[in-house]
Amino acid sequence: MLALIGSRLVDATCFASTDLTTANPLTTPANNSIAGLPPFAFTATTDPTAISAGPGPRTPVPGVQIDGFLASDPYREARFLLRLPDGWNGKLVVAGASAARSEFNGDFAWSDFVIQKGYAYASQNKGVLNFHASSPADPLACRYSPTFLSNFWIHFYDNDPEKPFWEWQFRIVEAALLAKEGVEARYDDEPSRTYVVGTSNGGYQVRRALELAPGVFDGGVDWEGTEVDSKSFNLLTDLPPAVKNYPAYVASNYDPESAAAKAIEAAGYPPDVVERKADGTFITSLWDKHYSNYWELTQCNWQKRLDPDYNTYGSGAGNYDYWARTQVSPVAANLALFETTGRISAPLITVAGTLDALLPIRHHARAYADKVAAARGDGEDEEGDDHPQYRLFEVQNGNHLESYKKTIPAIPELEYIEPHAHRAFDLLVDSVEKGTPLPPDQCIPRGGKISGAPAQPGRCAQLLVR
Repeated sequence: MLALIGSRLVDATCFASTDLTTANPLTTPANNSIAGLPPFAFTATTDPTAISAGPGPRTPVPGVQIDGFLASDPYREARFLLRLPDGWNGKLVVAGASAARSEFNGDFAWSDFVIQKGYAYASQNKGVLNFHASSPADPLACRYSPTFLSNFWIHFYDNDPEKPFWEWQFRIVEAALLAKEGVEARYDDEPSRTYVVGTSNGGYQVRRALELAPGVFDGGVDWEGTEVDSKSFNLLTDLPPAVKNYPAYVASNYDPESAAAKAIEAAGYPPDVVERKADGTFITSLWDKHYSNYWELTQCNWQKRLDPDYNTYGSGAGNYDYWARTQVSPVAANLALFETTGRISAPLITVAGTLDALLPIRHHARAYADKVAAARGDGEDEEGDDHPQYRLFEVQNGNHLESYKKTIPAIPELEYIEPHAHRAFDLLVDSVEKGTPLPPDQCIPRGGKISGAPAQPGRCAQLLVR
């Protein structure tokens, strides 16, 4: 098989497996298991937990697994994964990767799910490794957290000059083409259908794959994809107000009517969900978890990549003003190099949570849905040969991080998105292969399911329902 794939993979491994699901520890390699790389550069074991609450039911699936470096990357960072079940159903699923995670990022959320259905499964790492430890002296270093490990500084590989974010949109297409070669090498047949799936930055990859590569994919599921737009809201317009106002919100004793809370919501974010003891003592909150773990770090990552001349910690991460910076830096031009268009070439379903506190639904999922409609002309939502189906399924109280519903301290008001993403995939397949109409855009109620006749069609009237 490796001989048939040829020289497109470097240092590849290929082995027959008794079980391609994550119930087999050989399926997902250990963190830091690639010789020559520093700690945190390759975090395969922890990456699947970044987008999933954990593995679901697993039945052994024998087959073949291949992984290695893509020879097309001279910097030896781009990686590829392919799983080929013995009981192949004739089809292929290609997955994106969230954040700066590895090709094993979707092992719980996507690979286990589709492998057990007989699909071949391929993934990639957007062409980039994760991060390595650094120091404040490094001009591209980011503080890990403002509240814990604040003295731990990291350097994202995708902030290096040779690893621009626009590489992401091409690596998933390359992975699909290589995966099709691998499928043909194993089964002596091409896949009859190829689907693309992904979460967060991987969801962005899904959107761009369907915009950039007509004929390569038959449809996709975008689970809370990152919206990229140089002329409207984006991560660099949203995150700084959240970073700046959160300390004042804490000082208000988490008052939802405080000026700080209103400023965070005005930046696009959903209302906070605060957990307290019976005596009113604060335990945790949705915003608190994101402030401690994601807001500043993500803002730094994107700003260092797109506007590296801004003094992140001298001028202040929370003081970053995207619109002012467009006048004095190339930040808008850098965003424009990989922004979405909405001009999809195959059916696409977006599944997103109303309580996404990292990629707020108003500025990401809904903004992309609006962009698809606008790309059809005059904002019309007509479908046909030139206008593939698009659907937005909103999960009431769904959040970006599935784990926050069950980790301690947990936020029980949250709802899991993963079951709805899986259902959306099955509905997409039925639509493509059987002509079954997709359900309409809808708000999936707490504890509910995607419906052909939803009680609340369109968008959720409230972002938070208790």
